[in-house]
Amino acid sequence: MAFENLSEKLSAAFKKLRGKGRLKEADIKEAMREVRLALLEADVGFKVVRDFVNTVSERSLGADVLESLSPAQMVIKIVNEELCALMGGENAKLAISPKPPTIVMLIGLQGAGKTTNGAKLAEYMRKYHSKRPLLVACDIYRPAAILQLQTVGKQLDIPVFEMGTANPIDIATASLAFAEKHGYDLILLDTAGRLHIDEALVDELRGIKAAVQPTEIMLVVDAMTGQDAVNAASTFNEQLGIDSVMLTKLDGDARGGAALSVRAVTGKPIKFAGTGEKLDKFEPFHPDRMASRILGMGDVLTLIEKAEQAFDEKKAQELADKLMKNKFTLADYYDQLTQLKSMGSLSDIAGMLPGVDAKALSGASIDNSMLSKTEAIILSMTQHERDNPSVLNSSRKKRIAAGSGTSVVEINKLLKQFELMQTMTKQMSKGKLPAMLGGKGRFALK
Repeated sequence: MAFENLSEKLSAAFKKLRGKGRLKEADIKEAMREVRLALLEADVGFKVVRDFVNTVSERSLGADVLESLSPAQMVIKIVNEELCALMGGENAKLAISPKPPTIVMLIGLQGAGKTTNGAKLAEYMRKYHSKRPLLVACDIYRPAAILQLQTVGKQLDIPVFEMGTANPIDIATASLAFAEKHGYDLILLDTAGRLHIDEALVDELRGIKAAVQPTEIMLVVDAMTGQDAVNAASTFNEQLGIDSVMLTKLDGDARGGAALSVRAVTGKPIKFAGTGEKLDKFEPFHPDRMASRILGMGDVLTLIEKAEQAFDEKKAQELADKLMKNKFTLADYYDQLTQLKSMGSLSDIAGMLPGVDAKALSGASIDNSMLSKTEAIILSMTQHERDNPSVLNSSRKKRIAAGSGTSVVEINKLLKQFELMQTMTKQMSKGKLPAMLGGKGRFALK
């Protein structure tokens, strides 16, 4: 998980501050030394670290902090605000041309993830902003680059424009005419990359830029490459002039320093982040939410958004009605497991909850094989059996086991889990959940 190491070290530093009560100047200086080391170890650029620590120190040493009733909380608040400012302050939207189509030119080094994440961006804009995207294959050098774009395009049902190994400038120009003719209002140009920035690459990108005049030039940066990513971002910005940044592989680096450095070095906003290999692992980049995650404050807003995306509103209302009437069935039980799985791993979800140690659940997820067995068992039942599991006698269970390729033991295990869920929903429908939790008429956890 991105920033995992940084988050741990900052938490340790602030824990010491919380134990001090009233703070002295020496306490804050000691904490800032630890913050500096934590940021440097997270691969944040030296100049960025120096400026960040100086700003936080200056604000933290003010009288309003030292004389505060909870100075440690004030310092943490300042660090949170400055982290947020370092990453851009607030979420920046993709620039949309007043005269369609909007043209987004994706640039970056080879291996940064332009092709896959360009397709993810296309799907995001179609799903949440009702755009009609067109992917354009302008990388004619990398083996199978066109095939890769066509493959992800097919998986997402997004059209791909390609002209084989024709001149990339001609391809980009022709795609514009094609989009206008067929009504596509968003063009994403998947351009070539190199292992290192060279003159030939820059000249080609400049040529494409001059030919189609893109609405936005978005630099795709691999978060795992640390300072190399920052150096590449700086060079691309100087040579071509970028408008925004997309961070990829943010799930694969426990340091995450690139996210904190790129914005400071280029002055350009990070607009999107690729958070995993799957095509749905993509989200807008929110500096304030990321700062909260880093400081262990959670990210409830993103968790709510993920839940809204995963859970069908109509189904949610139907489930609520069933819960109130205590009519929760085995089919409902399976449906809820499936929707929870679509929200990601348990450690991802835990990382968005304030005060929860996501590392303790690292790698935890809902077992796909368990889901498959649950589905097979439930689908092998009749509708009457799903709605009334109490009718499942020995012979029925043997029939279901044979039909689902499972065992009676596995069926009994599923039924036991379901009974526990039913007991809880029954208590909820009767307003007795507080009593279950140890209270008398109110929530009183012990």
